[in-house]
Amino acid sequence: MAQKEKQFNGPHPPGLAAWFLLQFLRDDLVEEVLGDLDEKFYQMLKRKPSFKAKLNYWYQVINYLRPFAFRKSRSINSNHYAMFQNYSKIAWRNLFKYKMYSFIKIGGFAIGIAACLLISLYVQHELSYDKHYDNSDRIFRVLNVYNDQGEYERWPAFPAQIAQVLEDNFPEIEKAGRLIPYDWYNAGNNQFRRGDQTQNNYEEGFAYADQELLEILEVPMVYGNQAHALTQPKSIVLSRRMSDKYFPNEDPVGRTVILNEDESDPFVVGGVMENFPSNSHLQVDFFITLKEVEFWPGEQTNWCCYNYDSYVLLRKGTDLDELEKKLLFVRDNYIVRYYREVESQDADDAQENLSLQLQLIGDIRLKSEGVGDIIPHRDIRIVWLFAAIAFFILLLACINFINLSTAKSANRAREVGLRKVVGSFRGNIIQQFLTESIFFSGISVALGTLFAWAFLPYFNILSGKALIFPWAAWYFIPLLALIAVVIGILAGIYPSLYLSAFKPIEVLKGHLSRGSKSSRLRNATVVFQFTASIVLIVGAFIVHRQMQYILNKKLGFDKDQVIMIQGTNTLGEKMEPFKNELLRLADVKNAATSHYLPVSGTKRDQNSFWKDGRSKIDKGIGAQIWRVDQDYINTLGMKLLDGRGFSKDMASDSSSIIINQTMARELGLENPVGQRIMNWRTWTVIGVVEDFHFESLKGDIGSLAFALGDFGSIMTVKVQTENMPDILRSITTVWETFMPNQPIRYTFLDETYAHMYKDVRQTSQIFTGFAILAIIVACLGLFALSAFITEQRHREIGIRKVLGASLGSLFQLLTLNFVKLVLISLIIAIPIAWKIMQKWLEDFVYRTEISWDVFLVAGLMALMIAIFTISYQSIKAALSNPVNSLRSE
Repeated sequence: MAQKEKQFNGPHPPGLAAWFLLQFLRDDLVEEVLGDLDEKFYQMLKRKPSFKAKLNYWYQVINYLRPFAFRKSRSINSNHYAMFQNYSKIAWRNLFKYKMYSFIKIGGFAIGIAACLLISLYVQHELSYDKHYDNSDRIFRVLNVYNDQGEYERWPAFPAQIAQVLEDNFPEIEKAGRLIPYDWYNAGNNQFRRGDQTQNNYEEGFAYADQELLEILEVPMVYGNQAHALTQPKSIVLSRRMSDKYFPNEDPVGRTVILNEDESDPFVVGGVMENFPSNSHLQVDFFITLKEVEFWPGEQTNWCCYNYDSYVLLRKGTDLDELEKKLLFVRDNYIVRYYREVESQDADDAQENLSLQLQLIGDIRLKSEGVGDIIPHRDIRIVWLFAAIAFFILLLACINFINLSTAKSANRAREVGLRKVVGSFRGNIIQQFLTESIFFSGISVALGTLFAWAFLPYFNILSGKALIFPWAAWYFIPLLALIAVVIGILAGIYPSLYLSAFKPIEVLKGHLSRGSKSSRLRNATVVFQFTASIVLIVGAFIVHRQMQYILNKKLGFDKDQVIMIQGTNTLGEKMEPFKNELLRLADVKNAATSHYLPVSGTKRDQNSFWKDGRSKIDKGIGAQIWRVDQDYINTLGMKLLDGRGFSKDMASDSSSIIINQTMARELGLENPVGQRIMNWRTWTVIGVVEDFHFESLKGDIGSLAFALGDFGSIMTVKVQTENMPDILRSITTVWETFMPNQPIRYTFLDETYAHMYKDVRQTSQIFTGFAILAIIVACLGLFALSAFITEQRHREIGIRKVLGASLGSLFQLLTLNFVKLVLISLIIAIPIAWKIMQKWLEDFVYRTEISWDVFLVAGLMALMIAIFTISYQSIKAALSNPVNSLRSE
């Protein structure tokens, strides 16, 4: 047989299969089984292709995986198992023998792993936004892109005809649908009730939508048909949670609902959709149909007004770049043509600087920096920054593990030497220490997972999410096991190679009795740990300062002790009597009605304005126009710089307007009062109000105008009292007199303003939390290293004490080196932290300054923490009896 195989020049049996067989097959069966398998292989080669012969060989090998063929307990595999048992016992004993070091190893790792798990859940959730659609690679949002001298502005709103124009002119677009998610008419928030009930409830998450949008977004239905849910005029689709709330345990399709007490204009439920998942950029509970909706005469055929977002589903194989070039057809044949028809100077500007862009739906959440819309965005740089912070915390824990393993080499040197003398190979020793490392890593992963699970509710509060642990996911437990093995190997590979390289002769002669003399690696890792910690401390300070700057900056209006009563639009004719009753309360100083306030969540209305008669000559300037009553400016404490406020007794004020300083400057009005300006109608300027911040401090103050109105969804009440509960009870009593079927709902203006910066507050809290974690991990390592160094120098300390060294000099001896390392860390951390935080602050037009005291405080904190950490070991060593350390000499 052997001769035949030798003479055969063709394919041979698969060597890997033969090797696998030898790992478990009984020794007395090897020759017979291999001979039979080889013979069958060569016989099959004569009739079948080689790959089938090899496949059959593998089949025969696997067929021997039976109890009768396995080696007995004295086999090599059993020896491996026994060896593994031995390694595990040694690891377990060392765990309790060196309790402090084991605690720091395992505890530090566990903290790092817990941080990584929590941040991984956060990052995974952020990256998963809008990835759940079957056609997620073909769903896009259409954006306007305006090039303003190299600064690009992007926004998703278009005129009403956009969807039909896209479908009619571009065969690459399979479907197009419109959406109005803004607080506009019945979009945004409303008072809501069933048609057969009288109790109103405030609800958010209303949006207008085309029927096609349900199909593009693949909205699954609970009741009703997706293809017809919004095809009828006055139809509305509810989410499952709203259906369960208002129509529990029943199919509401065909039932009537009322918005804002307008019984003359009811809506009919056309379907119930599944709730949008938490990782969707759209969080809508009510879709109102756009079928036969015209908000004013000619609105659906006019290209003047931008109110509709547009989503498209592209056909498979569409070239995105080519399609975006073709979309210039919309600009040239509709937008620019409209400007030319009205003889606007914006025509040439749009022709030169305006373009259209398709934004992938999966990019809306994290890649919409600079896009002007109300969809909540997250800066992808912040997401990756948090991921990097978690990685560094885990890296700090790994460094502690490596540091302590190499530092404690003196305690294992003789063990390694003896093992080598009695015949252990270097590979056996490496295997032993890697086993210990993986053992410790496994315990750390288990504890870290439990820590993360326990702290997840608090992390959800911190991050504003509702994350859950994926215990049921098939990949989760295997992934944790893989993490334990990989981290164990990575953290243990250097110590195992270092320890296994000891020469037994040197060890047994005592040359390594003091352990590794080289401190460069340990010093470098201490510097790295405290550099990372100081950077995080500086970041936490600066983010906190920016938050305080935002909350305390002079805004140009008074936000303190201002109550916002929501849902007053349902009062109707009772609005004025309700306001008068409030003004009769002793602690109420003023009250005003409007839809518009200088905080997020209230209405906005952008128009183009010109000097009167110059709309065909000048380029228009964009400005907000807010409808307010005559008491609005006084109620919010705004400062009128010139002219007068509104008066309900002057009929001419219906065509009067008050503008802010920015608008006067952009329109070129040197003496604005008495001059006339225009948008779709002509106004007379009667006053100029001092600029105030009505949007986030991330942007400049824009142009804004006030027009007189006596209707709004918010009653703003200025109070002056130290007993807020009493005035709130009084206001509630007045409300219940006028609106017994609608619960009062109020918020405070200063709290709503602070909520605008929820993302900044979350960033501050996360920075602070991770800075604390980094300091804890770094201090754990520093404490262990100081204990080790004190242990190694205990004889030196004893001799110095005998020779008369003072407590202070010994303390200095043991701490000075660590103090130097922290100072080096501070020098390295300052430019890194400054660069990172300067980049973050660039997102704010109005921002705090990075001053030197931040770095001084951070450095002093790190230094004091380091000194405090090592003081225990240093003082303990300095106070110890020198007799105990010199007794063995």
